[in-house]
Amino acid sequence: MQRRELFGWAMYDFANSGYTTVVLTAIFNAYFVGVVAGGAGGLEPGTATLLWTSTIATANIIVIFSAPVIGALADQRASKKRFLLFTTVGCVIGTALLSLIGPGDYLLAMFIVLFGNVMFASGEYLIAAFLPEIADSRHMGRISGYGWSLGYVGGIITLGLCLAYVQWAQAQDLPTETVIAPTLLITAAMFALAAIPTFVFLRERATPQVSRGNFAELVRAVMTNLNQSIAQVGQFKDLRRLLISITIYQAGVSTVIVLAAVYASEVMGFSTQKLLMLILVVNFTSAIGAFLFGFFQDRIGSVRALGISLCLWIAAVVLSIVAEAESSFWIAGNLIGLAMGASQSIGRALVGQFAPKSRSGEFFGLWSLANRVAALLGPMSYGLINFATQGDHRAAMLSTLAFLVGGLILLQLVDEKRGIAAAQQA
Repeated sequence: MQRRELFGWAMYDFANSGYTTVVLTAIFNAYFVGVVAGGAGGLEPGTATLLWTSTIATANIIVIFSAPVIGALADQRASKKRFLLFTTVGCVIGTALLSLIGPGDYLLAMFIVLFGNVMFASGEYLIAAFLPEIADSRHMGRISGYGWSLGYVGGIITLGLCLAYVQWAQAQDLPTETVIAPTLLITAAMFALAAIPTFVFLRERATPQVSRGNFAELVRAVMTNLNQSIAQVGQFKDLRRLLISITIYQAGVSTVIVLAAVYASEVMGFSTQKLLMLILVVNFTSAIGAFLFGFFQDRIGSVRALGISLCLWIAAVVLSIVAEAESSFWIAGNLIGLAMGASQSIGRALVGQFAPKSRSGEFFGLWSLANRVAALLGPMSYGLINFATQGDHRAAMLSTLAFLVGGLILLQLVDEKRGIAAAQQA
């Protein structure tokens, strides 16, 4: 493995983190709920939150059905890199288009977020499918952690640029919509520029498994292998159990990613500037968590390290629910950062350890399916509870806690050594 290829792979985590940080976590989600739909849109806060979570859920439904097929197709055609380029361009365009959204444009905003999130999620599992090709199982945790920690650095830089602009714009007394739009253009530009090393240095090692010219044969091969991969997940006992655990605990993680800024704004009363500072700090601690746990999991085992990270998650969410003072919420936010970077990095590495290398695209497509089901279950549960309780975010956060506890319990059924041995035999 060449260092520049590892750098190119990891830089994609750096590139796409700005999208999650600015659009899903820190800026646009709170702007949508508070201004686009809930302000000028004239909708109640609970309804605005439900529209946001429904949009994210719909995008995840699309990816649930498309990810295994695209993953299998990428393996058959040896074209993961080509598909990755397409999804990257799509997400960059979608992010830039959000800069056109003003107060009251919530229907258009929902459509653009839907498109951009589908492109983002597809790129996420395509880049992950390269991991078994560039790292062996002994170092996969460390390399996954390296990529994820570099990703949070990308989020910090992108959000830092946005924060600098927001502070300048607020000093000029510019209206909110004028403040928000350039942050989305900054995010799109950072994504496009930072992804260039990925497409320059990362190699497509796979070879086509069917003729490129015979489309009917290609479709048959893709569907056959897809059916086989789904059936084989049942044969890979520990991979199956891991994917179920990921689906449950990631539902809680996805909820925090999508609604943390909304919770901080609506419950704790954070201003835009204070909110961006919080997310900056959380990204910093997430980078530390991903990097440290990457080495940690190679020493004590991935399953045990993942369990520790989920315990941190549970403690952080409990503190968020009971927090009354800002200081308590800041502590909870930093615990979330450590846990977030660790759990996401470890989960990706574990799937790489449990997946046969020759079909990494398919199995990471199923990993993406698990993540998308989670991103459907978590935010929708939160949105529905918030709607039913007329905007009670603390009550809605209890669903997040339940998902994290459930995922931790199911994780205890995963045998790491047996899962790695099954992948090597396959």
